[in-house]
Amino acid sequence: MIGIEIPDADLEWTFIRASGPGGQNVNKVASAAQLRFLLAANATLAPAVKQRLRRLAGRRLADDDSIVITARSERSQERNRRDARDRLDELIRRALIEPKARKKTKPTRASKERRIEAKKRRGNTKVQRRASWD
Repeated sequence: MIGIEIPDADLEWTFIRASGPGGQNVNKVASAAQLRFLLAANATLAPAVKQRLRRLAGRRLADDDSIVITARSERSQERNRRDARDRLDELIRRALIEPKARKKTKPTRASKERRIEAKKRRGNTKVQRRASWD
């Protein structure tokens, strides 16, 4: 991770049975990994980063202010565990990037003139379409 270490105390792992490839093994082995990152309990992330993380998490954000990531694409529990952790790391990496503030700008004189010219052309086109009653 980029300079931030997430303590294992802030992570809860549960393993569930996964659907998909694996044959008979699927019915008896809990290979899908479910990672719950306790966002409220975390003390290493700044409040602004936590807020961005909540927004980025979307539907993965649970009611108890935790982020739930389920990985079930691999047949091995260890690979699913690694996949879930990598996805959490990527989410945190994206939340660490502070968005740039938008700077207000005024339209240039040339862009104003282009806009007025385009409006005049549209107006002239509409005038041309009118039926003359001469």
